[in-house]
Amino acid sequence: MKKALIVIDMQNDFIDGVLGTKEALAIVPGVVDRVREASDDPDTKIIFTQDTHAEDYLSTAEGEKLAVPHCIKPQKGWEICSALVPFAEKAMIIEKPTFGSTSLPKAVRDCDELTLVGLCTDICVISNAILLKAFYPEKHIRVESALCAGVTPESHRNALNAMKMCHIDIL
Repeated sequence: MKKALIVIDMQNDFIDGVLGTKEALAIVPGVVDRVREASDDPDTKIIFTQDTHAEDYLSTAEGEKLAVPHCIKPQKGWEICSALVPFAEKAMIIEKPTFGSTSLPKAVRDCDELTLVGLCTDICVISNAILLKAFYPEKHIRVESALCAGVTPESHRNALNAMKMCHIDIL
C-alpha cells in the first residue's frame, strides 16, 4: 500500500516567529521523529507544504483578515524549520499561497493512505484534510493530533472534532 506523509507548514514563522506558539514549538521533535520514520519506508511519499506569500501580502484577501505579514518568500520566517530541512531536501515541496493546496490532491493520487501533521491544525491542516477528503472520499485520511498545533489549544481541539465529523481519522 502506497502512503503519503504530508507535513503542513512547519515553517519558522509558525513555530517561533511572528505567529509562533509554545504548542507549535513543542511538536517539532515529534514531527522530526515521524518524518525520519517515514523516510525509512520506501512505500511512503513525503510531502511538505510551505505557506508562501509575497511582499504585498497585506493587500491580499487573506492579509486583509490576518494583518500579520508572515511566510514572505524568501525571508527566514518562510523557511522550513532547520530540524526538518534535511528531510525536506529529499521530499516533494508544495508552495501554497493560501490555506489549502490545490496541487496536493494530484501529488497524492497514487497513495491509498494519507497522514497529515503540522501547523496550524485549525487553519491549514483542516483545510488540506477536508480538501483531500473531498477529492478522495474513499482514501484513508488521518491526522496525527499530537503532531499538530493550532492557534490556540481550544481551536486545535475544535478543528480535530470538525475533521472527525467529516470522517477523517484522528489519531
